[in-house]
Amino acid sequence: MRKNLGKKPLVYPQPVLMVATYDENGNPDIMNAAWGGVGDDTQLFLCLSPNHKTTENILKNKVFTVSMAIEGFEKECDYLGIVSANDTPDKVAISGLHVHKAEDINAPVIDELPICIECELISYEPEHCHLFGEIVGTSIDESILTDGKVDITKLKPLIFDLDGHGYY
Repeated sequence: MRKNLGKKPLVYPQPVLMVATYDENGNPDIMNAAWGGVGDDTQLFLCLSPNHKTTENILKNKVFTVSMAIEGFEKECDYLGIVSANDTPDKVAISGLHVHKAEDINAPVIDELPICIECELISYEPEHCHLFGEIVGTSIDESILTDGKVDITKLKPLIFDLDGHGYY
């Protein structure tokens, strides 16, 4: 027997995406985003409301990086999603995570997270919070490779439970 839950986007697994930018003073900013994914072969899609400092930074700088939160960094990634850079501009330093500048764009790479996708802004629709980025480069830590390919058992990504149970 099936139960009708109504309009619910129960798409699993939904990765916890970490979106990183620099602000107008060159300070790194990172937020987590549970709503996002692949737009097509060369694009990522994110659902980011206009009130986020990260959204403001993307609209100003036209670039951002996306990484996946992983096992072992739940506390840090959760903190970056709860605390706003609008109120705490040094939240990345407080989180304990470290960053360096991306190779192809002016946006941070999170050292502790093994996959980083560098993107240039394509479009943003504030009414629906739809943001699209063109992928310009992807870097990975070789520790998550098996036979030259990303091994999800080594990556150990956190996923967001869209039905309200939290992260896994």
